[in-house]
Amino acid sequence: MQGLKEFLRRFVRNWPAVGGFALLMIVLVMALAAPALYPGSPWDLVAQPFLWPGADAQFRLGSDMMGRDLGAGLFHGARVSLLIGFVATLVAVLAGIAIGALAGYYGGWVDDVLMRLTEMFQTIPPFIFAIVLVAIFQPTVATIVLAIGAVSWPAVARLVRGEVMALRNREFVQACIAIGMNDARIIFRHILPNTLAPVIVTGSLMVATAILTEAGLAFLGLGDPNVMSWGTIIGAGRDVLRTAWYVTAIPGVAILLTVLGINLVGEGLNDALNPRLRQK
Repeated sequence: MQGLKEFLRRFVRNWPAVGGFALLMIVLVMALAAPALYPGSPWDLVAQPFLWPGADAQFRLGSDMMGRDLGAGLFHGARVSLLIGFVATLVAVLAGIAIGALAGYYGGWVDDVLMRLTEMFQTIPPFIFAIVLVAIFQPTVATIVLAIGAVSWPAVARLVRGEVMALRNREFVQACIAIGMNDARIIFRHILPNTLAPVIVTGSLMVATAILTEAGLAFLGLGDPNVMSWGTIIGAGRDVLRTAWYVTAIPGVAILLTVLGINLVGEGLNDALNPRLRQK
């Protein structure tokens, strides 16, 4: 409890991190309020095409070239972007933890095989690899999540491997081995909890990358055609960028502020969880 209070104290003292957290809460409220504020489908044609923001009190953010409400698209798109960002990061973190923990704990040929596999994934540019994976399979939310997770786990695996290798020869681990504790219990109960701080920081920053990757895929027409995302709106508005720039600007600003908020929170977590800073 004392450690949690100290963590919160350090985090709250970091004003940029608090501001980033506030931005994330606004986006989260948008996502949760979307069904109540915009109960219809964001794909519905409900207005005159090319309504500029503020031109109609009923459609405050305007409409696109098809007459779809940009406000509905923005709020419902927040749900999709956050869902894909957090779930894809969770997939990547879990895969990276499993591979990194096995490689760092056992070493030897296990480490060699798993690290060569990691290097193989890292030699392929992540965004291009994600495009290939989504293009091969049907572009659905599930395949996009798995594709982003598949290209994101190597960084976590290398981080966890280094942390586990540093802890592998510590006295408390050797004591667990000496009393006959099984490997799974040593790894999951005694080693991995001591690696969570850097993993949490890395994972928080990966959420921003996942949101940007999903937006890029949707912009290229590789998003789920059944859901509305910020990238989908930007991709649809690129053909009218000169005459109706607000169609791409509104979701673009939403992505910018969300990614900014996540990065600020990530830096705040790094400062609050860094052991060297804790000693000062």
